Amino acid sequence: MEKEDKIAEFIGIMLGDGSIGIYDFEQEGKKKRMHQLKVTLDSRNKEYAKYVAKLIENVLDEEPKIFFKKKENAVDIRVFKKEKVLYALDSLGLKISPKWENMEIPGDYTKGKLGLLVLRGLFDTDGSVTVFNNNGISYPRIEIRVCPCPAKNQFISILNEAGFNYKIQELEKGKIKIRISGKYELKKWFSLVGSSNKLYIERAMPFLQEKGL
Repeated sequence: MEKEDKIAEFIGIMLGDGSIGIYDFEQEGKKKRMHQLKVTLDSRNKEYAKYVAKLIENVLDEEPKIFFKKKENAVDIRVFKKEKVLYALDSLGLKISPKWENMEIPGDYTKGKLGLLVLRGLFDTDGSVTVFNNNGISYPRIEIRVCPCPAKNQFISILNEAGFNYKIQELEKGKIKIRISGKYELKKWFSLVGSSNKLYIERAMPFLQEKGL
């Protein structure tokens, strides 16, 4: 995977389960400032957490710190180096948290292959593959939640450009759920967008292997 492709997927991951903060604090009577880029994932999905940590290292040229939350099924993957955090903000175009009303995809990553890779990162962190029953027949569905922000319409534009059939469910407080249903659309998703999350690939595989799609 080329560096630009890795950056696009990284951006999608950050828009999903990532955050960036710059914090002022006092230590031993001295004012200090901490820069932090963080991705929080399910610690039970160890393989994907390792993948994300390596992707961050490749994009930022910095090995992240790994912190397991003992009382939660969660792991934080963090980078504290100021120059790397500022690179994500100033060069890649990501924004300081919170994402609400603020999150957007940087302009170079909203179309074509890079736009689809941003979708991959978002899907692998803030999406899911579910199976629902329709009159005794199992159908797959991809679901992605998005908070109210400029990125909401950008994600929809990427889906439209790729020709996906989808529905939007309005949720509370301006949030939406993007729903892409059926075996044909699932196969199209994994052909165009793909996934780096082994759990999602395994969940989709029985449908992807069906003949006649």
